[in-house]
Amino acid sequence: MMESEVGESETAEPAEPRLLLPRPPRLALGRAVADRISMEYAAVLVTEALLHRGELPPLTIVGPNAQLVTLAEKDDRFAEAMQAADLAVPDGISVVMASRLLGAPIPERVTGGDLMERLCEEAAHFGFRVFFLGGLPGAAVMAAHNLRARYPGLNICGTYCPPAGFERNPMEIERIRSLVNEAQPDLLCVAFGAPKQEIWMQENRGQLRVGAILPVGAAFDTQAGLRRRAPAWIQRLGMEWFFRLAMEPRRLWRRYLVGNTEFILLVLRQWMRERLRDARRRRREAEHDADGAIVPESGD
Repeated sequence: MMESEVGESETAEPAEPRLLLPRPPRLALGRAVADRISMEYAAVLVTEALLHRGELPPLTIVGPNAQLVTLAEKDDRFAEAMQAADLAVPDGISVVMASRLLGAPIPERVTGGDLMERLCEEAAHFGFRVFFLGGLPGAAVMAAHNLRARYPGLNICGTYCPPAGFERNPMEIERIRSLVNEAQPDLLCVAFGAPKQEIWMQENRGQLRVGAILPVGAAFDTQAGLRRRAPAWIQRLGMEWFFRLAMEPRRLWRRYLVGNTEFILLVLRQWMRERLRDARRRRREAEHDADGAIVPESGD
C-alpha cells in the first residue's frame, strides 16, 4: 500500500527542482511530509547540491517529527513551509514508526543535529563555508569552537544570535539577511525552534545568497554543552524523547504527552482511511472482473 506517498501531490513538491541526484520517495503525514531517506543519502544529496549550487535559490531542508506533524495540522504557514521544502528528513523516531505502519517504511531517523554535524564534516573536507544563526546566547560561538576542534579546517564564517522577538522587527530581519549575505555561506544552520525557523526559512529563502538552509533546533545548545543529549544507547532504543521529558518535564510534558497522543490519532486515522480506500478499490476491481467475465455456453 503506497497511497501515503505524495509523488502526485503538487502541494507537497518544491516549486523548483534543486536536487541533482534522484529524489527519495516522499510520504504524506497529514499536512506534513517526510522523505524516505537515510542519513548517508541525505548527506550526499546536500553535499552534491553545495558542490554544484550555481545561481539556484537555496536548498531548504526540514525535519518532521511528531510535534511538527501535529503543528502542521493547526498552522497554515507552517504546513506550507514543510511542504515546500526540498528535503524533509525524518527527525523523529515516531515518524519512522508511522511510516512502517502506513506501508512506506523510512530506513532510519535523521535528526537535524546529526545531519548538521555530518555536513560540518563534509564542509571541512570540501571547504564549504558555514554560518550558525540562533540558539541560546553564546551557544553558536561555543558550538563553532567545539566543531572546529573536532573537524580541523572547518570554516564557520559567522555566527549570530538574534534578540527575542526579532521576527516582529523588520529592521532586525533585514539585519539578519545582511549579515548572512555578507558572510556568503554555503550552508546556513538555523536554530530558532519550530515553527519559527521553518517559517523564517520559507519567507526569506528568496533573499538569501546561500547554498542550503538547515533547521537544527537545539543543536547549537547541545554542541556547546548547554544542554544534555540522551546517551547513544537511549537514542538507539528510540527513547530520546523520554530522556528529554525526564530532563525538562515542566517545559516538555505537553509536547510529548499531549502532542504524541495527537500524532498517534492522526496516523491511525490516516491508516484507517487507506484501509478503506484499499477495500473500495479491491471491490471495484472484483466488480469489474465479474462484469467482464465470459459465461460459457451450456453444452447439449
